[in-house]
Amino acid sequence: MKRLPAILLGLAALGTLAGCSKSDEKPPEIIRPVLSVVVEPRTTQTFGFAGSIEPQVSADLAFRLLGRVVSRDVKVGDIVTKGTTIAALDPTALELAVQAAKAELSNAEAQFANAAASEERQRQLLASANTPQSVFDAAQQARKAAEASVERAKASLAKSQEQLGYARLFSDFDGVVTAVGAEVGQTVSPGQTVVTVARSDLREAVVDIPDQLTGDLTAGTPFQVILQSLPTIQTEAKLREIAPQAEGSTRTRRVKLTLTDPPQAFRLGSTVTATRITKVVPTIELPISALLEKDGSDKVWIVDPRTSSVSARDIKLASKNGGTFTVAEGLEAGMRVVTAGVHSLSEGQKVKVPEGGAS
Repeated sequence: MKRLPAILLGLAALGTLAGCSKSDEKPPEIIRPVLSVVVEPRTTQTFGFAGSIEPQVSADLAFRLLGRVVSRDVKVGDIVTKGTTIAALDPTALELAVQAAKAELSNAEAQFANAAASEERQRQLLASANTPQSVFDAAQQARKAAEASVERAKASLAKSQEQLGYARLFSDFDGVVTAVGAEVGQTVSPGQTVVTVARSDLREAVVDIPDQLTGDLTAGTPFQVILQSLPTIQTEAKLREIAPQAEGSTRTRRVKLTLTDPPQAFRLGSTVTATRITKVVPTIELPISALLEKDGSDKVWIVDPRTSSVSARDIKLASKNGGTFTVAEGLEAGMRVVTAGVHSLSEGQKVKVPEGGAS
């Protein structure tokens, strides 16, 4: 019976030793996955400007005469061809003017025939010494005056016929109607826009660009134009014209870009984005979540690819811009920088870069 307590004491001692050995063992190190990016200095910058597709050639068609519109055969969106009548004025007064001019011409021609016959008779009488020279000279002058009257009547008739032609409005080129400015029955003044026609084959993108970004723009500068409704549809364009001065309130300049073989989807009025890629001084830009502000200095965590551990690296900021910051000093191309959870890491901590979680 005395041996039992001794056995129990021995077992208790063994249990205590086993417990001590387990507590002395270090727990396995946890390797934390992190999001990261590889530093790649940016050497280009892309600018995008919203605009619309507009016709390169457009004409406001108007009558040259005062009159009442009796027909307008087109509406917005209609296709018109060169020489086809678009609208017409009431031609009654103009037709009467033509008839009056024709009658005046007939009268002048009759007077000229009379004067020419009289001159010929006086010429014959003068040859036979049966009339004085002064009478022949008067007949000759009358014939010349009658001839001038004929020429004046012809010019008047031509003018009246031309005026009658002005009662018909037509386009000088094939195009599409983009606006109308007068209705049937309306009396219009000379030069008042009745229909606006644009050439549909010559299209361009019109955008407004901030004045400070136009310093290096010249004729022929390339742009990429993207259709906003279908971004997969795009085309090349070249700068054709830039406004000589900036608009007062917005400080932007209007820029016109000639499209190179645009798809049919680039219809007049379509909204587009004109992009331009420019070279810049190499800069390193990182998301603001990668910045660690500690002890009055700016740092980032660098992943060592050999040891898969992180180390803090001091950097110098050039600027902050919303969700990003630009590094002036402290980083080099190819370094991997942690971009999330920077406040929960420690120096030398083992990390893992998951597939698809880095760039």
